[in-house]
Amino acid sequence: MKAWKEYQEQNKDRFLNELLDLLRIPSVSARSEHKDDMTRCAEAVKQRLLEAGADTVTIYPTDGHPVVYGEKIIDPSKPTILVYGHYDVQPADPLELWNSGPFDPVIKDGKIYARGSCDDKGQFYMHVKALETMTRTNTLQANVKFCIEGEEEVGSPNLATFVKANKELLKADVILISDTSMLSMETPSIDIGVRGLSYIEVEVTGPNRDLHSGVYGGAVANPVTMLAKMIASCHDENNHITIPGFYDDVVESTPEERAKMAQAPFDEEAYKKDLGINSLWGEKGYTTNERTGIRPTLEVNGIWGGYTGEGAKTVLPSKAFAKISCRLVPNQSSVKMTEKILSYFKSIAPAGVTVKAEEHHGGEPYMTPIDSNAYKAAAKAIHATFGKDPIPVRGGGSIPICALFEKELGIKIVFMGFGLDSDNLHSPNEKYDLFNFYKGIETIPYFHQFFAEMKNS
Repeated sequence: MKAWKEYQEQNKDRFLNELLDLLRIPSVSARSEHKDDMTRCAEAVKQRLLEAGADTVTIYPTDGHPVVYGEKIIDPSKPTILVYGHYDVQPADPLELWNSGPFDPVIKDGKIYARGSCDDKGQFYMHVKALETMTRTNTLQANVKFCIEGEEEVGSPNLATFVKANKELLKADVILISDTSMLSMETPSIDIGVRGLSYIEVEVTGPNRDLHSGVYGGAVANPVTMLAKMIASCHDENNHITIPGFYDDVVESTPEERAKMAQAPFDEEAYKKDLGINSLWGEKGYTTNERTGIRPTLEVNGIWGGYTGEGAKTVLPSKAFAKISCRLVPNQSSVKMTEKILSYFKSIAPAGVTVKAEEHHGGEPYMTPIDSNAYKAAAKAIHATFGKDPIPVRGGGSIPICALFEKELGIKIVFMGFGLDSDNLHSPNEKYDLFNFYKGIETIPYFHQFFAEMKNS
């Protein structure tokens, strides 16, 4: 719509500066020292929603970090769109690998470099500016609600309590989420599903204290070595996960679905070059896109133990630790899978060490129907601004609250992500293209228009 385009062009610099201010707040939910920053960020989100035209905005405290809820109700008889996003971000470590300060946003080569620029401040803020665009041009055709939480990066431990206690408040016809990615700006896509998550921590203990590796080496089991062997046992020669029952509930994709996935353009050489690797790795019998979308995985997210400081220290450590996560696919249950993984690590403890394994957090896999009005509205909106039909794809990441929302609110989710897999999510030098940011603001109003038209037809 011409009015939207004109308004956005007139205000694009302000839109960007507001996002940069939001990115300067180190809202790291995993670190207790950032508790005040979390509150400050929630207040900033509230203020921006009010400025964008929300009628009311409330900050709801939880046992952890607060939830920001806002709404713009133009007519209770009209369709309602619930926008979900999160203002918390991942820790920025390792800081030495950043080319600029993670909370000192820098624009270089048309990209915003900062923690949270894509995941998820840059993406949920597109919806705030889309709301402003529609209210200022008097073109809003549906009611809009916002649920912006502060604990997504730590598994949303308190969101279930909030949702269950506020079902009427959150009542809507669809949930719209921009916390996913596209194949590229040249090949737009829509995620039709995200994987679930099981996350555990393993602690292996050997002797009751660190030992001299010369005096005791060769006589006492080394916890680091034992842990490494345990982790290595989780995959066979075909990179198939060996945990008993791991694949029992996996819904195998049909040949037709795999054929559709194969239509998505994929440049293996460019993929490897971008990552700085010379070969790919994964479960035998599946393509790269299948391994990251329709197959479950097990990855070591961190491993440590013994002496890791400067110089040498000849020590046989007392303990070793690892953080391990599994991405899950339909119909795998995070509760069931976590139990299997914990049991496996406890059962394979070698003689000479004890193993303690504990759950961190998890979430369920989620699929969205492509024959719904919401998906059709999203696809039509993307075609309106990209001039191309989006390709339906499976996302490799996890959004733990998706299954919770559908269970408690009884409504479906549609994903409209504008990030890229190469945006260094959860890594140093996270980035978000200015083009993508503005394209999201341009596209989202079309979703509101088309969804309202379909619901009213």
